[in-house]
Amino acid sequence: MATKMVRIDEDLYERIKSRNRDNETFSETIERLTNGYSLVDFADEFAERDESRWSEHKSAIEAAEDAQRAEMAEFYDEQSGETSAER
Repeated sequence: MATKMVRIDEDLYERIKSRNRDNETFSETIERLTNGYSLVDFADEFAERDESRWSEHKSAIEAAEDAQRAEMAEFYDEQSGETSAER
């Protein structure tokens, strides 16, 4: 697999690094976080006003938001030492 070197700001690197899972490469972390689907892709499809596609996207967005909330709650619990049941 070919590779590319990319320059990013240190604060962005640290944010990505903090989301890196033990079994992931840095590239896998970026792929997971970006999910290979950009806002430009979304805007292009939304502009087409295809209701069936919008419904699919809405469901995917809701699922991603739920997963992100769960991941953030887990991160908070790890950092604070408390669980969501204790809050």
